[in-house]
Order: sequence, then C-alpha cells, then structure tokens
Amino acid sequence: MNERLNGINVFVHAVEAGSFSAAAVRLHQTRSAVAKTIARLEERLGVRLFHRTTRSQSLTEAGESYYERCVRALAELDAGEACIGSGRSEPTGRLRVSVPVLFGRQFVAPLMLELARRYPKLALDISFNDRVVDLIEEGFDIGLRVGPLADSSTLAARRLGQQRMLICAAPSYLARHGRPAQLDDVTRHDGILYARGRLVKAWEIATPGEKPRDLLPVQRLMFDDLQVIADAAAAGMGLVWLPCWLVAPYVKRGELEVLFDCGELEASQMHLVWPHTPYMPAKLRVAIDTLLEVTPIYLAKAEASPAIAPASPAAGA
Repeated sequence: MNERLNGINVFVHAVEAGSFSAAAVRLHQTRSAVAKTIARLEERLGVRLFHRTTRSQSLTEAGESYYERCVRALAELDAGEACIGSGRSEPTGRLRVSVPVLFGRQFVAPLMLELARRYPKLALDISFNDRVVDLIEEGFDIGLRVGPLADSSTLAARRLGQQRMLICAAPSYLARHGRPAQLDDVTRHDGILYARGRLVKAWEIATPGEKPRDLLPVQRLMFDDLQVIADAAAAGMGLVWLPCWLVAPYVKRGELEVLFDCGELEASQMHLVWPHTPYMPAKLRVAIDTLLEVTPIYLAKAEASPAIAPASPAAGA
C-alpha cells in the first residue's frame, strides 16, 4: 500500500512540475528514481500515462483521467491528516517557507529556528528570494510578501505590518554635496537604487494631503541587494531609500543620517500568504501565529529607535 501511495504522489508531482527532472527536485530524488517509479506505476496499471519524447512530455488520455482521480485522493488524505494534525499540540512535519532575502535572513530565519528548537518534530525548508514565488506551483506552505497584494482566490493573507521607508545619506556624502532641503532636491543628487534586471524601483513618497508620488535621484549605482545598497550609502556614494529596520543600526553608528520620512506607503506593507486549506495543520498555525505576534513588535521597535528621528516629508512643491 505504501508503494502504491508513493507512486501516486510521484506521478502527481511529475504532472504538475512539467517534467521528471523538475519533479525530482521537488521530491529531493534523482530523475532516474522518478522515472523508475512512473515505469512501475504504468506496469502495474497496464497503461501508458505519458507521451514522452526527448524534448517534452504530456499526459495520455488514460493519464489525464488517472491524474484527476489521484489529485482528489491525495487531497482527501491531506485533509484527513490536517484535520488530525490540527488537534495536536505539537507541530510536526516539514514547513516550507518563502521569504525576501534580507528581511528573511535578519528576522524570519532566527524566528523559525527558534520554532524548530521548541518543536523537535518540526522540519524547516526556507527559501530566500526577492521574486514573488508561486506558493502552490512551487510547493510552499507560507510566504512573506512586501507590497500590494494581487487578488487571489487560492491564497489566504494576513497583514503583518508596514515597514517605514526612509531616505538617508552618509555624513561624508552630505559634506561634499550638501543636504537636500526638500524632497524635490533629491532628484539632483546621486542615488543608489534597487534594480532587478533592467527594472529600477522608483522611490515612493506619501506626503500628507497629497497623492503618493515617485522620485528618482540620479541613477549612478544600481544593485539588487539591499545590504549592498546600505553599505554603499555608508561609504558615502549617494542617497538611499531603505526600510527603517535596515537603516537603524547604520544611523546608530553614525554611518547614515535620516533625511526624509517617506510616509505611509502601500508599497511597504507586509503580508503573510498561504494556500487556502479547509484544515490548517499545527505546523502552519504556529508559524502564522508567531509571525503575526512578533513581526509588528520588531518593526515598531526599529521605527521607535532613538537613532531615527520621526521626521515628516517636506512638501517639495
């Protein structure tokens, strides 16, 4: 019976991943092991499940019919296990988490490691990536998103809080180039910007009483890593637009000065997202509860740091 269930699980992963190689990565197996499992399954059923060529694979008519039934069967098993698991006091099983790189390293990873210490039967698989991952397609239990959420019928979401964005510069840069008196002056200064590929992220400003607007300084340096951006700013290379939790230690050490508070921004909101499920397993519930409890405290502590002056954006126009 266990071999039958294993074959069904591998088959479903092979269909949803699009190839045996991709399924092998998800299942932490070799491609050869996946292929052998599918071959045994086809032999037992007496039908071919896939049309296979050197470049592609697709389901046969029998494979499509079998896949639909396998998905329903696995969903029932998952629901049954989750229903039982929801009554357990101790989280068990593997929890797959997707988080932004830097915030994940500095905050989420230590928090999840503490959960792993507290619950010995909880296993963790954390992915650090700044792209928006497809939780369902890539098999994640939960993800942390920064910015506005797209409408989704397949994902549940809870707001974690808002990271306060600040425009900062090093005292050495300000000594050479002067301090911008108002926000519009920022456009005449060297900037260190976040960019992925050819897409440069503009600095969003929410001035009280006005519509949010974007600013772009002179695009001198561009990186796709917030830590590198902060370090370059501390070295006196230009102005930066960064979250308060990242800026606070630099300001405390005197390496950066806060020039402007960028206000309440939709682009800086943080949410937890996870696939809709009729039953929430204990491993998912404890992660959600912990992040919902601790993250707002962490963000508020960074925002209230004595090193960061609670300034308001200058009007600029």
